[in-house]
Amino acid sequence: MKDKKKINKERQMSYDSLPPSVKENLTQEEKQLFLFAEEWPESLFEKLEEFIIKD
Repeated sequence: MKDKKKINKERQMSYDSLPPSVKENLTQEEKQLFLFAEEWPESLFEKLEEFIIKD
């Protein structure tokens, strides 16, 4: 059985704050990547580009 990764509270809050239309547009895999991945694929950045603040 796969170990459940602990959800980062900041990532969960960020995900929860996304507009419903954006969340509905994410696949289950993309949601998991959003919450757990150390690096996101370019496709996820493209879907979320208007919400990403660049340094």
